[in-house]
Amino acid sequence: MATESVVQRIWSKDPTVWGASSATRELSNRLGWLEVAERVLEEHSDLEEFADLIREQCDTVVLCGMGGSSLAPEVFWRVFGPRLGFPSLAVLDSTTPDAVRRIVDPDRSVLFVISSKSGSTVETTGFLAHFWQLSKANASRFVAITDPGSLLHRTALGHGFRRIFEGDPDVGGRFSALSPFGLVPAALIGVDVGAIVAGARSAMAECRGPASMENPGAWLGAVIGEAAVAGRDKLTLLCSPSLAGFGLWVEQLVAESTGKEGKGVLPVIDDGSSPIESYGQDRLFVSLGVSGDEDPVVEGRLDALVRAGHPVVRLSIPGIEDLGGEFFRWEFATAVAGAVLGVNPFDQPNVAASKAKTREVLDAGDALPDGDLPSYDEFRKFTSGVKAGDYVAILAYVTPSEQTDRALESVARTLQEQLAVAVTVGYGPRYLHSTGQFHKGGPPRGHFILVVELPEEDLPVPSAGYSFGRLARAQAEGDARELLGRGRPLLRVPCIEDLLSLVEQG
Repeated sequence: MATESVVQRIWSKDPTVWGASSATRELSNRLGWLEVAERVLEEHSDLEEFADLIREQCDTVVLCGMGGSSLAPEVFWRVFGPRLGFPSLAVLDSTTPDAVRRIVDPDRSVLFVISSKSGSTVETTGFLAHFWQLSKANASRFVAITDPGSLLHRTALGHGFRRIFEGDPDVGGRFSALSPFGLVPAALIGVDVGAIVAGARSAMAECRGPASMENPGAWLGAVIGEAAVAGRDKLTLLCSPSLAGFGLWVEQLVAESTGKEGKGVLPVIDDGSSPIESYGQDRLFVSLGVSGDEDPVVEGRLDALVRAGHPVVRLSIPGIEDLGGEFFRWEFATAVAGAVLGVNPFDQPNVAASKAKTREVLDAGDALPDGDLPSYDEFRKFTSGVKAGDYVAILAYVTPSEQTDRALESVARTLQEQLAVAVTVGYGPRYLHSTGQFHKGGPPRGHFILVVELPEEDLPVPSAGYSFGRLARAQAEGDARELLGRGRPLLRVPCIEDLLSLVEQG
């Protein structure tokens, strides 16, 4: 990296860092994240003024978005939590009818933040139509975050939204945590945006240094990239409770940026509780916590992993107010890892494929499979095809909840211990905007369990000609067809309880 001036070339926005074929428009207009913290520094006082106004009028902010538009706000909410005198935050990135229906308490004062870079994301468009109707077209309750000139931008102008925050077209969605897509929701819930930006600027300065241990982003990116080249392409994240949710953001950033051309790094969110022997030789472990908040049990687990021969990276930040620096460190590291792997981290060539399949299903009005329960023999046949170095991905089109989280985590942990491979869990359609790119464009080592639960009561998408329930099922079916078309093994299971039963028999 030092010999080839990789760090300097990234800062000079030289696209050949990521290979000769990467010198494309898709790359050349995706490097604005390098200076975005500098640009938003002057805007944070305006954000705080707007947040002070909103806190006097609203007690709930509903963030409607997908992928890069929703994951950074989710991290800010989970890390900083409710702050006295500020609204709570509800993030909606699920198209299941129950998830949409339960998001708003009619007795509460709500501000809807509609967030989409492209402005035409099918899920976000549906959310807007639903809540616009529910609010009786009360434009004062709506804010948009989108790129200038997008469909959402034009709609917000036409509807007279209370406020429109413009994103930077040169900043890709998954690199937008330090742009209005992350900072507007953060300010609304009382996060000190000035401190977040200051932490990011400090990390920017450190990441401008030469490729060495002193450059935190370059060093981490080199470790991740070279580990993947050496066969340790399962980036296993152990985040402390004080940084809950950060792993979901890293998952999208790394998987969608690197998973293409048959290469890539698969992030796996882990609590480190599984037996050491259940981790294969394809693992790189990275722990992330806050200084002074170390858990002796976790530290002991990390020491045991080192003794077992696994590479372990320990990262920490001085305090949660320094989260902005951690966002930037991982963004820079991902760009470096892409250079090591020889892939363009700023495109997502396979994401559109599942979107197109979804649209085909919706337009054709196809009957969708209800999902018969597979026999235990069918389940065993599926799992017998999983080999060392492979991974299993559980794709769950179910309504997110803490109870569902625990059930899916239990399934994943049991499968990992039975098969000794990495097991990931993704809610649909959230994962389509995250690990979905890796599933189709990364190494063909994935085995997929698709769980699609039918809603007890559907919910129409106003003026769309379909319901949220059908949209969710069409997204599941569209992705299934794309995965099967690429020869990826896939097993359909009708509900989580059935999947638990099959796994427990194993």
